[in-house]
Parts: sequence; structure tokens; C-alpha cells
Amino acid sequence: MMNRQFPLLPLALMVTSLMLHGCGSSDDSPVSVPVPASTTATGTKATLALLETTDLHTNVMSYDYFKLAEDKSLGFERTATLISAARKEFPNNLLLDNGDTIQGTALSDYQALVNPIPCDQTLAIYKVMNQFGYEGGGIGNHEFNYGLPYLNQVTGNTFNVDGIADPSQQKACAGPKFPQVLANVYSAKTKQPLFQPYKILTKKVSATTPDGKTVDAEIKVGIIGFTPPTILSWDKRWLDGKVYTVGVKEAAEQFIPEMKAKGADLIVVISHGGLDNGPYSPTMENGSYYLSKVAGVDAMLIGHSHQTFPDAASTVSQFNLPGVDKAAGTVNGVPTVMGNFWGKTLGLIKLELNYDGKAWVVDKTKTVTQARNIINADKTYVAVDPTVGATIDAEHKATIAYVKTPIGSSDYEMNSYFADVGDPGAIEIVNQAQADYVATYVKANLPQYASLPVLSVSAPFKSGFAGGTDYTDVMAGPVAINNAADLYLYPNTVYAVKVTGSDIKNWLETAAKRFNTIDPTKTQAQALISNFPGYNFDMFTSPDIHYEIDVTQPVNSRIKNLTYKGAAINSAQEFIVATNNYRASGGGNFPGIDGSKTIYASPDANRDVLIAYIKNAKNITRAKNGLDRSWSFTKVTTAGPVTFTSAQNKLALAQAAGLNYISVLQNDDGSGKGLSVYGLDLSKAQ
Repeated sequence: MMNRQFPLLPLALMVTSLMLHGCGSSDDSPVSVPVPASTTATGTKATLALLETTDLHTNVMSYDYFKLAEDKSLGFERTATLISAARKEFPNNLLLDNGDTIQGTALSDYQALVNPIPCDQTLAIYKVMNQFGYEGGGIGNHEFNYGLPYLNQVTGNTFNVDGIADPSQQKACAGPKFPQVLANVYSAKTKQPLFQPYKILTKKVSATTPDGKTVDAEIKVGIIGFTPPTILSWDKRWLDGKVYTVGVKEAAEQFIPEMKAKGADLIVVISHGGLDNGPYSPTMENGSYYLSKVAGVDAMLIGHSHQTFPDAASTVSQFNLPGVDKAAGTVNGVPTVMGNFWGKTLGLIKLELNYDGKAWVVDKTKTVTQARNIINADKTYVAVDPTVGATIDAEHKATIAYVKTPIGSSDYEMNSYFADVGDPGAIEIVNQAQADYVATYVKANLPQYASLPVLSVSAPFKSGFAGGTDYTDVMAGPVAINNAADLYLYPNTVYAVKVTGSDIKNWLETAAKRFNTIDPTKTQAQALISNFPGYNFDMFTSPDIHYEIDVTQPVNSRIKNLTYKGAAINSAQEFIVATNNYRASGGGNFPGIDGSKTIYASPDANRDVLIAYIKNAKNITRAKNGLDRSWSFTKVTTAGPVTFTSAQNKLALAQAAGLNYISVLQNDDGSGKGLSVYGLDLSKAQ
């Protein structure tokens, strides 16, 4: 889908509009009104620490709702301890959130979908953020996952968009007590920013005069927010025709001069995007690199990529670009931090400020940027802040009660530990549910497509990105709602696309980017898995379709012997493929799968469809629901070992799935993430 673009409004018109709509700053006077002269003495110095959380995804507790067990490696209740420590160290501080805050766990789904939160109540994640005194926040792409009416309610806004009552008719709902800013998403109805694009915060700080006296001073900090313009594809079902985006660079260049004119001493960019120095586009997903080049930016808080910055040892490509100092934590000279995800890390930028007689100026020679992990030096975890759990105790317990609801049983352990190398045990049940749902709908409602085969693709959504606990693992025995949420991680909806054989070939070639290119002649170990995300490793799991993946070949030349019911698939042959809204609308950049091929955009969540399928089937078995592999590796003998990592002590599960070409090479890979190094014998791969 092409993202719909509208021209930015002229600056003068935008200024007038912002004054009329109350957007912008705590001093909303016209820009022509001069800022009052400061009583601060020239040469006064102050330290201000910017504290960042990002991509919390409603991980309030150190708890895994899928496994119904504590998970010390994540959770705001531990980040809160880091926040308190940082505040003691830096009394002058500003706590800000980067977005992707309200979606991501069973708790968020419970409050959004299962037992929708009333207008007069505050979301659990916002309750604890209010408790800890956040002073501002940005908006991530996942904020839009539950639709605009929900986002409007839980953020306490009055959006003026189609599909929501006129602002004059809306109730004032409970939301965060801190301002949320977003400068690059506009209402299609009003041509105005959906959220306030920026806010100027008046921060009272303790400062030191040139003669050594301690005084109180005020610093005006302007915060401005950005989200990936690709939300228009990812959440098309909610956003199409209702909002549009502008480029992050263009929005920054429009609003930052206005913020400076209104007296902002500092400009802090809150960008829910990573770094990409490819050719600039107003629709690019990760535009923070270009934001760093906009005049006037003093610091950047970035996110979305679920990485840590600064990190001198990082091998992540976006942190090894020209102009990026991964040790000092700067991007084109701008202090920048990315605080990882799920509350694992607190980002911190310490700014040393000098008052030059007119404004506060950053002394860049003394800036310090850090990412503070909840893991201590001795590999233990920081203690939880008990006040966090107490604040959302009722919501936490209600979520646990919900996810324990039984829906069926399984005779085998459905897991994704070895999905990358051939085990369909946690994938096939999802594909079966999606295919059954779409086939039933097509038969009843789309007779023009009734003759076409219905296939389904899904991916191992949890494939070890965060370590050995980050895999789907549903034990044999009773299956409950939490297990279905483990099998299908995201709140996507089922979509069906009509594609050709060439589309399927291209789809699978893109999915095969999951693998590095293996050189059979190399004697040293070669890692099989690339940095291509596991959630994009789409696969079929059906006895009707078969194909090989030849990892010795370059990208886009790996799919061989692609057949349907024993016959080679020709390029013009038509199929219906059940998938999700993210993929069907262009998520993951799969060639040709761009929103134009959708024939059914279901209102039903993939997870709900899966739950209904399991309820109907009652008894899930390996033979019926977890044994069909549509793909295999092309057999090849390699001179050296081919390796991959997965959770420790799981070889028996590979063997139970019939993967007899897997071995353990190293029980602990040394990462501290609970991973082992496994070997894959490609000469015996099935």
C-alpha cells in the first residue's frame, strides 16, 4: 500500500492552528510574544539527566503470562529501581517514555479486548508511570494496534477523526498525567496533528552560579515525538482514510524552529525509530538518523528496534553507520540513547548546561550517555520495586485468572526451539486454524474464489531474540488461553490474499533470508541464522505443498522444487493464502504482498481464531497438528560445522520432532542468555 501523503501546512498557518488547538507548550502564547528575561546569572551551570524507557510493551511485572511464572529478565518493576537510583544520583532529571507502551502482553490484551477498561479508569501501565512521575512520552507504532477509539480513550484525548464522535460529544477519559507528543501523524478530517506535536516543559533545577552559590533555575525543555510512518500499512484496518503521516524530517524542520521561538532552551527528540542512513524517504520506518541532522536537536531518545545504545561492543548494523559513535552514544554528534525493550534497560543522557546570558547551552564535551541494565555486574538482577506490583495487583491477578481458562489438550509439547531448522510443532496448529477459518469464509461469502486452494503461512514469533526463555513452549497436557497466546504472540487479525505461484516463490525467498549463506568448503564454524527477524520466517506446514531451502545459495535464489500436490507450481497458478493484517498490508517488505492482493480483511484476531479452533478440536496431537513439514533443507555436505543457538537442554525435543540431524556442540554459548550452540548436519537434513 502506498502511504497517503498530504502537504505540510505553511508555518504561519500551523502556528495559528496550534494556538487555537492548545498544542505545543506550557507557554502557549503566540510566538511573537517575547520570552521574559531570565534572572539567571550568566555562567550559571546545571546538570540535567534525561531518563528514557522505551518499548515497555506493558511488561509492568517481571512475569511471563504465557508460562505463568516469574521472569527476572524484564519488567518495569525492576526498571523502576534503576529510575529511583538515577534520581538520587541526578536530582535534576526528566523521565520520558518512547512509546510502544500499551500493547504486548496478556495484561494489555485483557484490558483492551477481553475486559475493556472503562473510560474513568487508567491503564495499568499508565498507572505505574503516573506513580513514578513521568514528565512526557512519545507514541510508538504499537499504540495503534487496538484502533483509534481505544487509543483516544486510554490516552485521555479527544481525537477529531472519522469513526469517533465529535470532540464536543466525547467524555473526558482517564489517561496518563504526562503529555504525549507526536508530530508526524495527522487527522485526515482536520489536517491537524492527531496528538500535540510537541510540548515545552518548564523544568525547575538546582544550579550553581559562577561564584559557587546554589540557586534554583528554570530550563525550558521542548520534547517532540515521531512514530514510523509505516503504521499506515501495519494497521491499515484501523487507520486507512482516518489519519495520514508526514516525513519525520519535514515535521521536525517545521516544528523545531517554532519550539525555539517559544523559548525552548533544549530540544529533545523522542523518536520511535532506529537508525537508517539509506536514501531518505518521508515513509521510511527508521528515520532517527536524519532527525539527528535537523538543526537545533540537542538530544535524541530512540527506540523501536529493541536494541541497546550506546554499546561499544555492538555488532548491530545501524550502530555501525558513518557518524554513529556506539561507544560515546552520539549520532552525527547528537547525544542519543536507546533503552532496549520490555524494561530491560534504562537509557540515560547526562547533559552539562551553561547559561550564556540568553539561554541554556549544552556543553557537549561533558555529555555522558549510558544504557543501564537491570542485570548487575555479578549477573544477578536488580531488586523489584514492590510499590509497582501493589499498584496493579488487581489487574495482574485478573489477567492470570483469564489466561488460565482451559480450551483443550495436547499430547505433545508444542514449542519453537527448533522451528528455524524444521520443527513445525508450534506452527502447524496456527496454520490449520487460519486456513480453516479462511476456507469457511470463502465458501460462504466469496464464491468467485471457491475453486482456489487455500493455504496458510505463519512464523515462529518467539525464536530466541531475547534469550533462552524467548521461545514458544506449551507443555503436553491441558491447553489454556495463555498457551494460545504463546502460540500466537501478536494481536493481529486474519487476512486472506490471492496470489500466484510466482508470488509464493518470492514470498518464500524473502522468508529464507532468515538464513546466512553457507559455504560448504569452509572448515570453520558457520552460523546458520541471520539477523532477519524470526517473526518474518513465514512457512507453510501442509502435506499439499513442498519446497526446499538451499542455504548454500545467495538470497533470492534458495527456493527449489516448489510443488503443490506433487506437481510443480507454475508462476501463474492462483492460490489463497491465509496470513495476518501485518503481512498482507506490506509488513516485512515481502515482494508483491503490499495490500493490493487482500480479498478478505477479517475483523477476527488470529489468536481468537486459534482459540476457537482448539476448542473445536479438543484434543491436539502431534500426528494431526504438528508433524507436517512443507519444507526441508537441500542436502549438502559441509567441510565444517553449521551452527545455531537455541535454549539449553532441549535436544530431546528436536529428537521428538524427528530432527535427528541436530547435535549439541556447546552447552553454554557464553552470552549469559541461557542459550546452547547446536550443530546442524545438512547432509542428513530432511
